[in-house]
Amino acid sequence: MSERKVLNKYYPPDFDPAKIPKLRLPKDRQYVVRLMAPFNMRCRTCGEYIYKGKKFNGRKETVQNESYLGLPIFRFYIKCPRCLAEITFKTDPQNTDYAMEHGATRNFQAQKLLEEEEKRMQKEREEEELNNPMKVLENRTKDSKLEMEVLENLQELKELNQRQANVDFEAMLKQHKEVEEEQKRKEQEEDEQEMKVMLEQSQSRRLLVDSGSDDEPTKHCPNPTTQSKPRDILQEDTQSKRLRMESWECSLGKLSTRAQLAGLVACRKEKPHPALDKGMETRGTMATTSSLPAAAAAMSSLRLLGAYWDSEDSD
Repeated sequence: MSERKVLNKYYPPDFDPAKIPKLRLPKDRQYVVRLMAPFNMRCRTCGEYIYKGKKFNGRKETVQNESYLGLPIFRFYIKCPRCLAEITFKTDPQNTDYAMEHGATRNFQAQKLLEEEEKRMQKEREEEELNNPMKVLENRTKDSKLEMEVLENLQELKELNQRQANVDFEAMLKQHKEVEEEQKRKEQEEDEQEMKVMLEQSQSRRLLVDSGSDDEPTKHCPNPTTQSKPRDILQEDTQSKRLRMESWECSLGKLSTRAQLAGLVACRKEKPHPALDKGMETRGTMATTSSLPAAAAAMSSLRLLGAYWDSEDSD
């Protein structure tokens, strides 16, 4: 089985390449190519604008009897996209550009025409100077005179600008520096004033706190002349403790709610037995006839109990 991709062909021993017939093609043969418009142009038939870079399916041929330094010149045929009129242009290797030939006019070539005109004038001048030495001297004197006029005009413009605009750069820099210093000074003064205000506020707060702490004991100090009963001492202490509240009590409240809930709970009173009532009466009569030291001991115990309950309520 033979290979599918064959690199080496078989040539028989009697092969003669001279016997192969040659394909003779005409020199002006045209090829179908894909090209883009090399410049902006306008169709002469319908006035359609064709911009540079627009793609066409065109034809290419070699121009007969035309060349530049041995380089062939090619002609291209395209059709207008609106009216299908034929437009032709060819290569220009001398100017490294394309030349419009038929069917349209090239746009936006004012600069190119100006450059061509300058080149033509320069070439004519060189040809005149080559054969006429007096023309060379005349051209040099004209050039020097034109140069002097240009320099004089430039100097006049400079003097006019100096008269109209007398700018002292040193004064401008000095003024700018003074403005910056003034701004910095104002900022420093404002900062100092703010610091003073803050210090005064903090000192006033401290004085208020100290005066409040000093006034509290003076307000709630007991007066011994107004006390009529021994029990009043305990009651005033409890009232002062209740009036004075800590900062955490104002926001969170007291931890112990026994005193607040005491009024909500009612104790049930039981009826005493008649026999017990008789016994209590007898005991009461015995207590009245008891000695004075027992009464003093009872009063002291009551005072201790009252102080204990008040301390628990305050905690």
